[in-house]
Amino acid sequence: MMHVSECIVSAPGKAILHGEHAVVHGKVALAVSLNLRTYLRLKATNTGKVCINLPNIDTFLCWHVSEVEQLMPCSRGKQEDLKHLDPELVKRLREFVGGANGNFDTSNMATLAFLYMYLSLFGSGELPSLTVSVWSELPTGAGLGSSAAYSVCLAAALLCARGAIPAPLKEWEHTARWCQEDLELINSWAFQGEMIIHGNPSGVDNAVGTWGGMLRFLAGRIIPLSRVPLLRILLTNTKVPRSTKVLVARVKDKINKELIDINQHHLNVMGVGHPALDTLCRVTLAKGLHSKLTGAGGGGCGITLLRPETDSSVVQTTIRELKDCDFDCWETSIGGPGVQVHSPLSVKEDILGILNRY
Repeated sequence: MMHVSECIVSAPGKAILHGEHAVVHGKVALAVSLNLRTYLRLKATNTGKVCINLPNIDTFLCWHVSEVEQLMPCSRGKQEDLKHLDPELVKRLREFVGGANGNFDTSNMATLAFLYMYLSLFGSGELPSLTVSVWSELPTGAGLGSSAAYSVCLAAALLCARGAIPAPLKEWEHTARWCQEDLELINSWAFQGEMIIHGNPSGVDNAVGTWGGMLRFLAGRIIPLSRVPLLRILLTNTKVPRSTKVLVARVKDKINKELIDINQHHLNVMGVGHPALDTLCRVTLAKGLHSKLTGAGGGGCGITLLRPETDSSVVQTTIRELKDCDFDCWETSIGGPGVQVHSPLSVKEDILGILNRY
């Protein structure tokens, strides 16, 4: 039984402001919401089908509800333990979704996370027919929390449709957020999605997507910070592929050899810089702006702080020069709200057009 016939939700991406490598070694990291958002529209239908549309990654799938129903393990009751996945359901879904030669790409993983949450939340009764459509402003695989923003949106929309949390939007409001208790439930389910996609996530990305603002992360504890200013930034994707695992191992090796003091200024010394990130720093410094890598480094993304007095003509020429280096560049902000529900009026026209297409 569906408790809402339609809802639109969004969640932000994330950037690591400081401590991206220190955190692996038990030191503090600061993660902040990135106001490039993922939007999800859930719509109840009477087609007898469950559909997911992910145009960013060219994925459009539909199944008959009866087909999906057969994937539920017989013995399965309501899922109480949200710290672990149900291995039997994951196994069945992996076989059903089926990556080529057991290789699961972004599309397979996103599908898996959706079906897992859908079946876990609705599986104890009659499965509803519905369509979920998603559009994201975040690039995938750039270390900006795109999978977590997706998982948070899925969790919020499906929990709302299930009636597990209320639909908080009053008819005169454009956007609304949930209370702390509901956000904790959204975050727990989003973490399930992240476990499916990443295996062993830290929980930081989904926490940022849920609460927004800025979070302090230390030894597995996540503490939201209050009174976070909204700061304008440039986000630059150098489009240099990176392997977090390899970069983290490289830093560990250097620390073991006592070559360095862990400090933000020494990320380059630690071997996680990249000529592309040096180019970013050089271009922005020439304009009086300061940049640093965000995430694992070795390419990937960098953020440049825009002070309130930074002139828009400076911002525009900087963006132009960075694009000339073949980088992607966005003017956005950090510290914005976490997951929220929208009236159609509060969603950018082009994004609403995409969500309504399916």
